[in-house]
Amino acid sequence: MHLALNPPGTVGLWTNGIDLRSPAESADAAAEIESLGYRALWLSEGLVRDPFIEAFTLLSATRSLVVGTGIAVIWGRHPRHIRSMTRALDDSHHNRFVLGLGASHAAVVEGGLGIRYERPLSALREHVQELDAPDPILTLAAITRQEAKPVPRLLAALGPKALGLARDHAAGAFSYLVTPEHTARARSILGPDRVLVVEQAVVVGTDTADARARARGHVSAYLNGRPYQANLRRLGFAEADFAEGGSDRLVESLVAIGESQVADRVDAHFTAGASHVCLQALPARPADLPVDQWRTLAPLATSAERT
Repeated sequence: MHLALNPPGTVGLWTNGIDLRSPAESADAAAEIESLGYRALWLSEGLVRDPFIEAFTLLSATRSLVVGTGIAVIWGRHPRHIRSMTRALDDSHHNRFVLGLGASHAAVVEGGLGIRYERPLSALREHVQELDAPDPILTLAAITRQEAKPVPRLLAALGPKALGLARDHAAGAFSYLVTPEHTARARSILGPDRVLVVEQAVVVGTDTADARARARGHVSAYLNGRPYQANLRRLGFAEADFAEGGSDRLVESLVAIGESQVADRVDAHFTAGASHVCLQALPARPADLPVDQWRTLAPLATSAERT
């Protein structure tokens, strides 16, 4: 599958909560992100607005920025709904939308959506299979326009089985809360021809104590998530690393602090096999948009591109 992230070696942004703003404010933020030179903007699962609707707003406010869901959760969304939404986005903004899908984790699915979270890998596999099946509504209506060229998708993947699913049934994988070592392992499973988008948490433009507090707060929020903890164990972290909000070693491995370290970490992910790195700048308050950090990090968006 062709993916809109060309050339490889591009840097984008990942953001959580852009939909907490009005649509006009979100559109203005996307326009500035594009003007700063970032190639892509990745949206988390929506907090107050559906990420597919939000993607349309952001795509309409920009000219070349790629917008992707990173990721939209499969639970509570019928495959036909996702298929029709992605078709609509691609029809209106051709080759600028990337569908990222995943099973997420129990805190989001059960705590936020009120849906039972079980057999996540099997559920994701079944969902993808339904996405690829002929559309029964179009068949019944005798409409011949089928998805001969479906909108490319990425699957959220951390473990070997999920990465194998992304390799075999998607354009590639989207990884979150990982190290460059994980990126190298993921690339070895995906092979050379699949896309690997890597999220990297960062903090710049503040004092060291504040940056470390933001980093630990971010990491600690995920330590009870079974997929993340299992993945970190595969990378060599142990029970002691998960106590008291995360060990210094764990936090420093997952969050890059300061412009120099961010640049080095981005380069390490590319060296390990990432196709695209999206930076998640951690704000002082979770609901804030870290616009100042986006501006500070903008040179990475134009200097990191490579083939």
